Amino acid sequence: MLDLTFEAPKPKVIAGAQHDWELVIGLEVHAQVSSNAKLFSGASTRFGAEPNSNVAFVDAAMPGMLPVINEYCVAQAVRTGLGLKAAINLKSAFDRKNYFYPDLPQGYQISQLYHPIVGEGEVLVEMGPGVGRVVRIERIHLEQDAGKSIHDMDPNMSFVDLNRTGVALMEIVSRPDIRGSEEAAAYVVKLRQILRYLGTCDGNMQNGNLRADVNVSICRPGDYERYWQTQDFAHLGTRCEIKNMNSMRFIQAAIEVEARRQIAIVEGGGSVDQETRLYDPDKAETRSMRSKEEAHDYRYFPCPDLLPLEIEQGWVDDIADSLPELPDAKKTRFMGDFGLTDYDASVLTADVDSAAYFEAVAQGRDGKLAANWVINELFGRLKKEYHTMSESPVSADQLGGIVDLITRGDISGKIAKELFEIVYTQGGDPARIVDERGMKQVTDTGAIEAAVDQIIADNPAQVEKVQVNPKLAGWFVGQVMKATGGKANPKAVNQIVAKKLAL
Repeated sequence: MLDLTFEAPKPKVIAGAQHDWELVIGLEVHAQVSSNAKLFSGASTRFGAEPNSNVAFVDAAMPGMLPVINEYCVAQAVRTGLGLKAAINLKSAFDRKNYFYPDLPQGYQISQLYHPIVGEGEVLVEMGPGVGRVVRIERIHLEQDAGKSIHDMDPNMSFVDLNRTGVALMEIVSRPDIRGSEEAAAYVVKLRQILRYLGTCDGNMQNGNLRADVNVSICRPGDYERYWQTQDFAHLGTRCEIKNMNSMRFIQAAIEVEARRQIAIVEGGGSVDQETRLYDPDKAETRSMRSKEEAHDYRYFPCPDLLPLEIEQGWVDDIADSLPELPDAKKTRFMGDFGLTDYDASVLTADVDSAAYFEAVAQGRDGKLAANWVINELFGRLKKEYHTMSESPVSADQLGGIVDLITRGDISGKIAKELFEIVYTQGGDPARIVDERGMKQVTDTGAIEAAVDQIIADNPAQVEKVQVNPKLAGWFVGQVMKATGGKANPKAVNQIVAKKLAL
């Protein structure tokens, strides 16, 4: 467990024309379950397929077709709950949510309201070095996704793609524990990280596989503390939901914009209407989408096509035993095993693929040196070229080989960077490249001493200057490195130069 100091929620205060106001935020994160088949059919979930090609009869709501629950999707929801330290409900049930979905053929959504599969849990969010906040999870329920309406292909009609219809979603509902826009984004980042480690959602926000509905309200200072003590929502302002946010930057911006809109309404003598809104990043504003519905508006009732879902504790225990090492535990281990700083360990464990890559490079080697090369050289280059970790042209074995050559003193740091460039652009075994291209570092002190003697002999005026100002000795070091093609051992060069110049 990370060694963190847990702080009470620190509200973000926004100044209005008349009063100061505080933010209250809760999130409903929709995470697409990583599975090959949909929640109630065997149709594929592959992204990017031809429109309406991943549609089974039950997805299209053909008469007489009945849903059959996908056991793997249930296991993924349980795995997620366990990863969030949540209670797993051995008995749960599906309900029909009646609402007109133009891209959900059956005309209702199969979801869970009264008896969700996962109960209360928590997400630990780091808000700075050594400072943590706990955001409570109220519930996680399974539901089917809707399709996609397409309005830009014809001026007179809309089209529908049902490929996403019926894909399993986990709706992860937080308590209104989040007190600022930065904290909201940090919460989504951490939740996404955990899901990716668990393998229950790929977290691809660009494809819509992870998206958030953000509930925002404002209150006067002190009102949130009264809510916290009583759990009475009457102490909080009317909330508005900002729908389908799919980037951390937009989440932060939308919260700020919506909070200021609500403040202006209240301070102008009006009242905030509970509604669903959309964020327009081009205009930097939210606009009304529809009035915010409550549960009774959807006329929920138990789904007559699905029996209550009952799972066994032993099955849950087996899933718990198979959980991978999660990011907080991995970060703590990296700091202990490899002597990494909090920052370096955070960077390396931010992504499950990056963490695995680093560990392969660092195994049996200097952890700090390995971290430096992974973070500064590899990550820096990949970011510059907009590549992901999976697209790295340098394998962990190759980068580990470069670290080995540095550690043995076969190459200097400068040569190592040249070698990295060759491996990155052309591939190959680092040790063989060094041998074939004559890149080995000169460690023969006799050869280095001869080079130093020659530079001193050729530059008497510079020798006189260095006697007055010893800092100029770096000029001699540079000349020796130049004369040896950068292959001389820098430490040996510095020692011999200092000795020869009697510094």
